[in-house]
Amino acid sequence: MSSSNLFTEYSQKLAQFVTSFDWSPVEKLAEMVETARKQRRQVFICGNGGSAANALHIANDFTAAMFKGTRDAIRANALPANVGVLSCIGNDLSYEVIFSQQLRVLAEPGDLLIVLSGSGNSPNILAVLDEAKAQGVTSVAILGFDGGKALAKADHIIHFALNDMQIVEDLQIVVGHMIMRHISAQNGTKC
Repeated sequence: MSSSNLFTEYSQKLAQFVTSFDWSPVEKLAEMVETARKQRRQVFICGNGGSAANALHIANDFTAAMFKGTRDAIRANALPANVGVLSCIGNDLSYEVIFSQQLRVLAEPGDLLIVLSGSGNSPNILAVLDEAKAQGVTSVAILGFDGGKALAKADHIIHFALNDMQIVEDLQIVVGHMIMRHISAQNGTKC
């Protein structure tokens, strides 16, 4: 297959999924994030690999791209952001608890956790979902493939039932940007 055919196939697959997906769970998540913002609750975001990079991107957008120069922004924390903390927890405890240990220390009941996972089966994602439940933190899982074990652990699910990691990761960012647009529109701000 030529490169141009690959690009066309990829873009068509992404466009077809975007136009046919029921986005109402994302609207619900946007409302949850807006409630957390208004109540000055924290929003924790995590994932592995490309999803970790997406967690950083979304946390950056929530904290820095909206409500510039004010305290009105979302109190977002990307749990994969601090390599020192990650490597310390991974070395001293285990890689499985790199997110859950941070949540145990930082979260308060009523905060919000968003996990990004293609498979929904990563041990550290499952552990942080368990910790969220133990801490009284509401959890949302944005998942791909068949959703994995995270489907049964998260309080709320956004499931992109695709066996395509790159498109699933693209859609994670789409969700983050949709939330930004929703909150900006509700508050008359520009993102």
